[in-house]
Order: sequence, then structure tokens, then C-alpha cells
Amino acid sequence: MASDNLDLNPAAQKSVEEYTPTPVVRGEHAEDQITRMIEQQAAKLPSDIFLFAAIGAMGLAVAFELSGNSRMSRFVGMWPPAILTMGMYNKLVKVLGTR
Repeated sequence: MASDNLDLNPAAQKSVEEYTPTPVVRGEHAEDQITRMIEQQAAKLPSDIFLFAAIGAMGLAVAFELSGNSRMSRFVGMWPPAILTMGMYNKLVKVLGTR
């Protein structure tokens, strides 16, 4: 049973002393003025806009596919991951704030 554990998680045998914590954000890692301005504007958008936009793009892709326009369906079908990623960025800016 112990050998099965090692196959699943080879890092299970590492000791606590080998752990390296995530580096602390320091002043030299600060963002410039343009990035701060973009983050402030992005934080004003409600998070559910991105979810609804992604669901709308999926529905639009299905509509294009059912109408026989599969090329446009594939194009629009690639939008939801990017929209949801922008939504995650928006949520992170709201939770962590601008730095």
C-alpha cells in the first residue's frame, strides 16, 4: 500500500524543511500607472457580466452550428474560455485590489 502512495504522489516523502514558500511581493514588483488604471476600471465591472457573456457566446455558437454555419460556430465557440479568463482577472482584481 505504501508503494502505491509513492506512485501517486512522489512528493509525499519530502520533509517540511524542504518546503519553499512563495516569495513575498515587494515594491520592485509594483505595476506601472497604466496597469493600475486598467485594474481600477476592470474592478468596476460586475463579475457576472463575464459569465453571461460566455454563456451567450456558447448559445450563439450552437445557433450557428444548427444553422449550418460551422465555421462561424467554431470561431464564436473559442470565445468563452477567453471571456471566462477575463472574468477571473476581474475577480482577482476585486479580491486582491490594485497594488
